[in-house]
Amino acid sequence: MATRVDDCALWQVVWLEPQAVRPIVVDAPRPVLGWEELQKVLPERPPLESQGWWSPVWEAATAVALAHLLAVSEGVRVTVPDGLLADVFRRALDTLLPPEPPAKSLALAGPGLSSTVADIELVPLHPQTGEIWASDAEAVVPLAADVWMYLAFNDSRRLLPAMRRLPEGVYRDDPLPLLPSRLFHHDRYVFLGTLERLPEVRQPWLRAIYDDLRDRRTYDLFW
Repeated sequence: MATRVDDCALWQVVWLEPQAVRPIVVDAPRPVLGWEELQKVLPERPPLESQGWWSPVWEAATAVALAHLLAVSEGVRVTVPDGLLADVFRRALDTLLPPEPPAKSLALAGPGLSSTVADIELVPLHPQTGEIWASDAEAVVPLAADVWMYLAFNDSRRLLPAMRRLPEGVYRDDPLPLLPSRLFHHDRYVFLGTLERLPEVRQPWLRAIYDDLRDRRTYDLFW
């Protein structure tokens, strides 16, 4: 009736045989949540798991976004603001795109965030409808909503008054923040699978990146 893919390098998926199954309605359809309501109920997905390992969901979701980022960059350098967004995307963009000017700017945009002035905006993808959050930016790049929510709103630091030998009014982390065990890597298979379906991959500069990553079994930016 079905074939299941369960491999450490691939997303788990089950492919049903069309001739062996038929859909039936078991529950009333769930109401589609608006962006404001979704922001309240959708759990954020932390980027780090135990022992500082990067979440494979983050590695896959950001690989999709990276492919779209390259496509809308038009082969021009993309600047990334400091913080977790830079930890995830800056190294890959600096490696795959030319370092010289001109450059395009990248920023987070979406529900609950103040308006930005950026050439490329990273916006959430609605988990129920697949709708991309509407933006007036020159170019938008979709990102899985739970990952986007964490990038946009999470502040996992709990600050307590410092004790012993530190000046009054100084605060410390409690508990100490979990740090990554290595640099961030994107999922190579998800990245290539996304890039090859984009029409921009026919452009010579982007096709050269695709061919290089497809033919090389190892690459510092990917696993």
